[in-house]
Amino acid sequence: MKLLKKMLAVLALLPVLALANEAGFPLDHAPDRSRDLSALQNGARTFVNYCLNCHSASMMRYNRMRDIGLTEDQIRDNLLFTSDKVGDLMKSNMSAADAKKWFGAAPPDLSVIARAKASGDGSGPDWLYTYLRTYYKDESRATGWNNMVFPNVGMPHVLWELQGVRTAKFVEEKDPHDASKSVHKFAGFEQIKAGKLNALEYDNTIADLVAFLDWMAEPVKNKRQQLGVWVLLFMSLLVLLAWRLNASFWKEVK
Repeated sequence: MKLLKKMLAVLALLPVLALANEAGFPLDHAPDRSRDLSALQNGARTFVNYCLNCHSASMMRYNRMRDIGLTEDQIRDNLLFTSDKVGDLMKSNMSAADAKKWFGAAPPDLSVIARAKASGDGSGPDWLYTYLRTYYKDESRATGWNNMVFPNVGMPHVLWELQGVRTAKFVEEKDPHDASKSVHKFAGFEQIKAGKLNALEYDNTIADLVAFLDWMAEPVKNKRQQLGVWVLLFMSLLVLLAWRLNASFWKEVK
């Protein structure tokens, strides 16, 4: 019953999570690191250090990270900050009431965020990869931050120390459909304060984090795909044998 309630809670969030790219901002393709254990482990560390403070992943247990090459001792020594047991669910210590008070809404559970964000604009990992790399400073917002993929987002830029501080540049251009009007067009970012990581290092960190979020949404995806290949090969062989058996049978009849 508890598992059913959790699943219903996640499903209730899907209409919110599955919103298409509101700004029409083009999504970058997220690197596929689903089979890179070191990238997944680095992504897990980033997730626990920066995301789990506010967001939960209530459908995932810490000990499931054994599937990405971590031992229980490594999980316990390096990733257990909000729990005492390796078998516990990955939950945030922030209460829903406090989250709503501080951010206006409780941060969504991230268990299936990589699947929920898929749309016609791109895959869920593409959305996350672009979203986490397009924050910019905006003093008009209560948090001081805005985002190109999710305009007026309520979530602050929790990774700003790594990326640094950037502003977005916009230009006014004539509307191609109405010469009497102008459109506000994005013209790039301007770095005003360096972060702990350079641009390439930050992109790699985000790629690892997104890879972990994608793995967390479906931990058995790689095994399912491998099994699917073997099933298709078996079915192809079965079809070949059936075809030759059928030919042999009708040859004798004729």
